[in-house]
Amino acid sequence: MSRLLGGTLERICKAVLLLCLLHFLIAVILYFDVYAQHLDFFSRFSAHGRQTAPHSLHPAAATGIGTNCSRPNGTAPSSEAPSPRLDANHSVTTMSLPPCPEVPPGLVGRLLIEFSSPMPMDRVQQENPGVQGGGRYAPPDCTPQQTVAIIIPFRHREHHLRYWLHYLHPILRRQRLRYGIYVISQHGEDTFNRAKLLNVGFLEALKEDPAYDCFIFSDVDLVPMDDRNLYRCGEQPRHFAIAMDKFGFRLPYAGYFGGVSGLSKAQFLKINGFPNEYWGWGGEDDDIFNRFTKIQNTKLTMKRDGIGSVHYRVLEVSRQPLFTNITVDIGRAPPRPARG
Repeated sequence: MSRLLGGTLERICKAVLLLCLLHFLIAVILYFDVYAQHLDFFSRFSAHGRQTAPHSLHPAAATGIGTNCSRPNGTAPSSEAPSPRLDANHSVTTMSLPPCPEVPPGLVGRLLIEFSSPMPMDRVQQENPGVQGGGRYAPPDCTPQQTVAIIIPFRHREHHLRYWLHYLHPILRRQRLRYGIYVISQHGEDTFNRAKLLNVGFLEALKEDPAYDCFIFSDVDLVPMDDRNLYRCGEQPRHFAIAMDKFGFRLPYAGYFGGVSGLSKAQFLKINGFPNEYWGWGGEDDDIFNRFTKIQNTKLTMKRDGIGSVHYRVLEVSRQPLFTNITVDIGRAPPRPARG
């Protein structure tokens, strides 16, 4: 009985030893096979890098784009592909890339928007390493159909501007836009003229890059709550702020066209831009809407009051890391006629 049991145990031990040896041999074979594949990959990658080195971009322009899914409002840098760079005239130099998809794959939908946490500008810059000087950006992996200029009328709203840049840059990057951001600052303390600043922004952006064919006009305190609201131009002028929280997520009245709107270059020129004679807040949005609908009175006034008659003086152009600031003197409101 004891001899039989001892022989059985011996055979079992030998079988286990053989299985272990076989497992070890298989692991060694697989290891060297994977190792050889990695060596082959890196050798091909290095050879490719040596061939393309003469055409590589400047290191400062070689940051890509990525999406941080754990933070819906954020993006993270990626080194998968170099970013297109700007030439001496600040125009985007694109490489041979496929067209960008009609529906960008990296959109996250509804966003968490809040304005209570501190938002220093250096933090916003760190969040957007792929944005080039003056607030210019182009996707590294595809070629957009449009080149978008975003125009912001501005004066003394630095707090709002930091939040706007914090939210909008990641959104625009996820939307695979080729864009530039222009903050048009009204000099002095005279009555504000929003529409005239928008006309100035249109003209000055085209001076910097004639390739702009889509213009988004945005107030600095309006941020989209869903990145599927694509900042593009269509066959007709677009109103992006059709539902705002301060109005109970509905339009304050029919025909409201304020807040954020988008027009192609051709559409903007066709209506002669925006009216210059509306000083102070209000009124210009209705006039702009009427230019689209061709109401008779506005149809007459828009021929003489618009982009063709705007007068201003550029005082300073400052290209910040995340936007281009253009300070202008647009004059002052005419004196009001005496009552009675």
